[in-house]
Amino acid sequence: MTKSLGTATVCAMPPFHLAFPVHDLAAARRFYGALLGCPEGRSSEHWVDFDFFGHQIVAHLAPDECGASGHSGVDGKHVPVRLFGLELDMDSWLDLAARLDGQGEFIIEPYTRFEGEPGEQATMFFSDPSGNAIELKAFADRSQLFAT
Repeated sequence: MTKSLGTATVCAMPPFHLAFPVHDLAAARRFYGALLGCPEGRSSEHWVDFDFFGHQIVAHLAPDECGASGHSGVDGKHVPVRLFGLELDMDSWLDLAARLDGQGEFIIEPYTRFEGEPGEQATMFFSDPSGNAIELKAFADRSQLFAT
């Protein structure tokens, strides 16, 4: 499905693009490529593109820009305010949770959030080697994504 946006035509769900800082491109390649399974696209000595489940993310070598962000209270947890992530199907989420177990520290271990409420979801939070927070979540009922 497409829709018109002025003179441009845009897909109903166009791929998202996100650029973020990393302190080491080799570490980013190991984390996003080898561990998360994201194919590498174009690159230079200063940046690397990854296919993040159909979306383009770009790791830019910018060590001075890496660092922690604040937290916000959600469901009794301290959730990183600055993060990126995806809503996956449940099987993919379970596979990644198992793959990430023992590969580093979770910011918030995999669990079910808002259990029994609208928007119930499986979620987990972790950081890449440069401290960029990532949230992966899945809904047993994807129609609950924007439930209130």
